[in-house]
Amino acid sequence: MNPFTTLHVFLYRLTGGSIGGRFRGAPVLLLTTTGRKTGKQRTTPLLYLADETNLAVVASNGGRDRAPSWWSNLKRNPSVEVQIKRLKRKMTAVQATNEEKGRLWPLLTNMYPPYDDYQRRTQREIPIVLLRPSSAAAS
Repeated sequence: MNPFTTLHVFLYRLTGGSIGGRFRGAPVLLLTTTGRKTGKQRTTPLLYLADETNLAVVASNGGRDRAPSWWSNLKRNPSVEVQIKRLKRKMTAVQATNEEKGRLWPLLTNMYPPYDDYQRRTQREIPIVLLRPSSAAAS
């Protein structure tokens, strides 16, 4: 993990999101996944959009051609922990359908315009990931 991410996670946890809880005006959560190779817990700060009971995050990796590691981890094990401010909860990650992406992408790019630049920069289709409350994920 890069030093900036490590510091971001540390300060977010220490302050309950008072430091690191927003980026360019957009809200930030901490996503903890299980490493697909190591089985270790990995935490990543991500911008998010609340969508009814779900949280939408974007697996952009800054427009790189390789998907972010956290997305690869989620495909192996979709059970995650999400922290928003001081609240932690168990959630389940699913990739948004094309219909959901069509509805959410404009909202996400309005919140954080660089997502459009990221999509133009890469050959891969950038997925939107929905984080659903674990109790609702089974239905």
